[in-house]
Amino acid sequence: MTDALFSGLPELEQGSVWLVGAGPGDPGLLTLHAANALRQADVIVHDALVNADCLSMAKPGAVLEFAGKRGGKPSPKQRDISLRLVELARQGKRVLRLKGGDPFVFGRGGEEALTLVEHGIPFRIVPGITAGIGGLAYAGIPVTHREVNHAVTFLTGHDSSGLVPDRIHWEGIAKGSPVIVMYMAMKHIGQIAANLMAAGRSPSEPVAFVCNAATPEQTVLETTLERAEADVVASRLEPPAIVVVGEVVRLRPALDWLGALDGRVLISDPLSSRVYKDPA
Repeated sequence: MTDALFSGLPELEQGSVWLVGAGPGDPGLLTLHAANALRQADVIVHDALVNADCLSMAKPGAVLEFAGKRGGKPSPKQRDISLRLVELARQGKRVLRLKGGDPFVFGRGGEEALTLVEHGIPFRIVPGITAGIGGLAYAGIPVTHREVNHAVTFLTGHDSSGLVPDRIHWEGIAKGSPVIVMYMAMKHIGQIAANLMAAGRSPSEPVAFVCNAATPEQTVLETTLERAEADVVASRLEPPAIVVVGEVVRLRPALDWLGALDGRVLISDPLSSRVYKDPA
């Protein structure tokens, strides 16, 4: 990277914190602000979902602190992570809090920023490409398509207790959102699928799981709502995963651009078998 590329971009000041989204995996999806932060930070407090290739862009001597939270595994408490950012800033460090995806999309960035405000620590928010959009794009699945849907809903598959959130209005989402994109939903997909079908979604509606999105390890499982739980178990796929429900999944045979690079023959009329059309 040349210095000219970063000329005019802001300086990461001593005693301040930048909350930065690293995107879904591919380091090429980092913003210039994110790359600029990596080359300035004294300490990088990063999540488990941040690609190692992104971390390799840190300046020589930068300290990397792992603060990953993975379901079902020992993880640092959120309050402790937030206070660690305060502690590092008060030591006069240039602190980069690096998160997979976007810090404000199911990334707890708001909680950490509020803690910084509480303690008078200056900060900057740098958005990133969220996996629910960028990860699906790498799988050849658009979250919106004019012939399919005019609305999309993003939701999380579990709350702070690790259970399916009881405040989600499943009937309203099932009836009102043609496309549903879910984070952290693989573990509870059986219950989630049952909720959606009970609210009227077709058992044959297409579903896709995109694991390790936008990385060389990316794997995509295409199935249906009624088969989702059984197929996930049979596939032995593991999180992290983005789950998408809706007719946009049928576009993948035409838009799987990564597959085409490996020789997949794309088709031109993928929607001929769709069963749902969003009203105009």
